[in-house]
Amino acid sequence: MTVDRTLTVGHTLRAIAARYADHEALVMGSQRYTYAQVLAAACQYANALQRMGLQAGDHVGILMPNCVEYVLLFYACALVGLRPVHLNARYKSADLKYVIQDSDMRILITSAKQREFADYAAMLRELYPALTDWRIGQPLQLVEAPLLRAVYYLHATEPHQWGSEQQLVGDAASVHSENTDPEQIALIMYTSGTTANPKACLLSHRALEYAGRALAKRFEMTVEDRFWDPLPFFHMSTMLPMAACRASGATFIAQEHFEASASLAEIVNERATVLFPSFPTLTAALYGHPDFSREALQRVRLVNNVGPPDLLRRFAAQLPHAVHVTAYGLTEAGGVIAFNELSDTPEQLTETSGRPFDGIDVKIVDPDTLEARPLGMPGEILIRGPSMFSGYYNDAPRTEVVYLNREWVRSGDLGALTPEGRIRYLGRLKDMLKVGGENVAALEIEGFLCTHPAVKVAQVIAVPDERLQEVAAAFVELKDGCELTGEELVRYCVGRIASFKVPRYVQCVTEWPMSATKIQKFKLSERVDTTRKLDPAQFK
Repeated sequence: MTVDRTLTVGHTLRAIAARYADHEALVMGSQRYTYAQVLAAACQYANALQRMGLQAGDHVGILMPNCVEYVLLFYACALVGLRPVHLNARYKSADLKYVIQDSDMRILITSAKQREFADYAAMLRELYPALTDWRIGQPLQLVEAPLLRAVYYLHATEPHQWGSEQQLVGDAASVHSENTDPEQIALIMYTSGTTANPKACLLSHRALEYAGRALAKRFEMTVEDRFWDPLPFFHMSTMLPMAACRASGATFIAQEHFEASASLAEIVNERATVLFPSFPTLTAALYGHPDFSREALQRVRLVNNVGPPDLLRRFAAQLPHAVHVTAYGLTEAGGVIAFNELSDTPEQLTETSGRPFDGIDVKIVDPDTLEARPLGMPGEILIRGPSMFSGYYNDAPRTEVVYLNREWVRSGDLGALTPEGRIRYLGRLKDMLKVGGENVAALEIEGFLCTHPAVKVAQVIAVPDERLQEVAAAFVELKDGCELTGEELVRYCVGRIASFKVPRYVQCVTEWPMSATKIQKFKLSERVDTTRKLDPAQFK
């Protein structure tokens, strides 16, 4: 098979900067960069990284909240064949220590930005006491991270002994010619761990650029689009849209920190045409805010969300002039492998995640035997194509389990295919409940609970039960000004859904335990109050 040599981050960035040099590439608050400025600044960082003695293939850790420097460092690594390691900015000590050692990073770049939320300098000194007295320019020897040679601390407002931004960049002004192979690794993205440590997904230039170009084509993006994305840079929900923007010349509008009122003002002031809140917690915050106005958002032509069909229908009704799409994907498959098409019917837009991108194959199999399931029957989703990952770093055994014969990627997701080839996502396989011998998808119960007029977001987990093996426990976030008891929600369910699907436990929450972008269900299981069990039979 002939490899497209243009499928590299650097080639795409250089090409778009040549074509649209003065067009805005990146907007973050008051900071604005054209494509020419992004390329020039990225080259400056790239030359500085080379001057440190870093070689192609070396790992560069990035532990920062969203900021312009994050984007520039990502591009800088791409230009000279380095591998940026994207560390979750919400990591606490245990995960951070594991990832720094596991990733074999040579340098770590962190930041004093948003120090009130996460003091990375203090966290690193606690993990590695030797950093307390270490100064930039001195040899760094950490027993727990033997390959780490230096730490840089950007955005500090007071003098600091670690490397500053000025010491990182210096007077670097140019970069050696890029000669990156599409199969080289463009980024290392750690997936969230639940019962195990995070896994280091290796994503090649080929995987990232293929998916980005496919997304731009599916969204029918042009240089006139302004793509608003409030999600973190250490997640594929920004890396992939950013790839779509550089493929099309669109403007990427990012945020340091999401806040609904400021976000709505930014969407209007920046004339955003594509909104990518994606996750129900953020979308609900936007649509439920007093400042929300349909009339003010008339420029918006497309919105992406994920969630159960009833919730998607509710969201779409809030901004009826726009097309509301949903997606299916996972980090191991390049982020996203399917989006709805803009011409899909309202039912297809809410009931399916659309067709896979061109060149991506999907099949549904029995999760135990891996035998193909008949069309329309649910099973595990398997994927193959040019955007698949290159494996887990230093973990061949887990790679072999997930990446079957280096051809098909096992998703761990339950789904089905429609006769037209659209994907119906039915939830995580591990989110299936076994209630009295009946298999129930948590996503199905969550979708029904969201039809209650007081419920904004719902999450369902399994709780062990002596009689039924497992039963459903529901955590719900209510709309502003609404009140709802567990008994009232169970009464709403009884007679409308099968009795074995009715939650036996209901708890209202105002905050969710979050990973990068998703609610961490395994942490919800620690919060279940098993002394407050509800009996649906009492509400008939």
